[in-house]
Amino acid sequence: MLVTACDDTIVWQETGDLPTETETDGMYILCEGLFNMNNSTLSYYDFEKGEMRSFQDPDKKGDDKTSYDYFKMMNGRKLGDTANDLQLYGSKLYCAVNVSSQIEIMNATTGVSFKQIPLFNEEGIARQPRYFAFYKDKAYVCNFDGTVARIDTTTLEVDGIVKVGRNPDGICVANGKVYVANSGGLDESNPDNTVSVIDTETFTEIKKITVRNNLGTILSDASGNVYVVSRDTYNYDIGDYNCKLHRIDSQTDKVIETYERPILSFTISGSRAYMYSYNSNIEAIQVMDTRTGEIIDDNFIKDGTKITRTYNIDVNPVNGDVYICDAQNYVINGSIVCFTKDGIHKFTIDAKGINPNSVLFINK
Repeated sequence: MLVTACDDTIVWQETGDLPTETETDGMYILCEGLFNMNNSTLSYYDFEKGEMRSFQDPDKKGDDKTSYDYFKMMNGRKLGDTANDLQLYGSKLYCAVNVSSQIEIMNATTGVSFKQIPLFNEEGIARQPRYFAFYKDKAYVCNFDGTVARIDTTTLEVDGIVKVGRNPDGICVANGKVYVANSGGLDESNPDNTVSVIDTETFTEIKKITVRNNLGTILSDASGNVYVVSRDTYNYDIGDYNCKLHRIDSQTDKVIETYERPILSFTISGSRAYMYSYNSNIEAIQVMDTRTGEIIDDNFIKDGTKITRTYNIDVNPVNGDVYICDAQNYVINGSIVCFTKDGIHKFTIDAKGINPNSVLFINK
């Protein structure tokens, strides 16, 4: 995929108005880098100053020592290899660093690390954390070794591990239960097709819901609906997955609807789901009303602004602005493209890292 993508035309330029947000101090941008290259970065854009925070890094090669790796600036070390997820819970940032098999917990205001939690099994084999979900005073992280780890958000200690399906690739909480999307993605010939349901009181798997092969992004809405993407198999002829979207009732833990939509991933904000497929030749972003399941916007971007490869979408909860992480060709710096909630381009900035996958907002 990387070789093919390198031939694509790169659409990147710092455009639009100066990035400003009147009620937001700044935003963290997590870039996962490249697999086994130990080049994940966490940068910080200061809206008041209108600039990315930087420092002079003596470890950089070449004459220009300017670095925008805010994590290294504040902690004196790199974040690690292939950081997959960054979440804000209370006053702390939680970062899952997959290949390094570490959980990094930071002060949300300063970016200074509170604690680094290694996730390895009894034989010393990496569990490979992927994504977080939170409920009450616990953080839940799904690991690619087929487990979910529970972290006490006060003591910052792992206080439980539960076995789920194969290679879980998404996690969320609804109706007091944890839902885990099992992909089986490391075995293309025999993928998993289940969602594990974990009771938060006993921290045990109480059910497996059969959905469809190769499950991925799973999120819940305010009404307790659980939405999960199934990717099935990858079609190398067209360079895309055969995706569908499914809705699970968290009261009955049954699949109640399947949508015939080629959605590879999505983000839920309020009652809106912003849905996309970054492997598709068509980079259109659809918007669905999660209360009805109806598409309310076939093409969110209204002014013709081009996105090369949508890698993630985040929404500023203060004003509804939509931030698209554009991975470009997966091997050069990506960009962050901001739109109003009505789909009008506001600005584009350099993410200062490869493969940006998360934007988190620090509000005043």
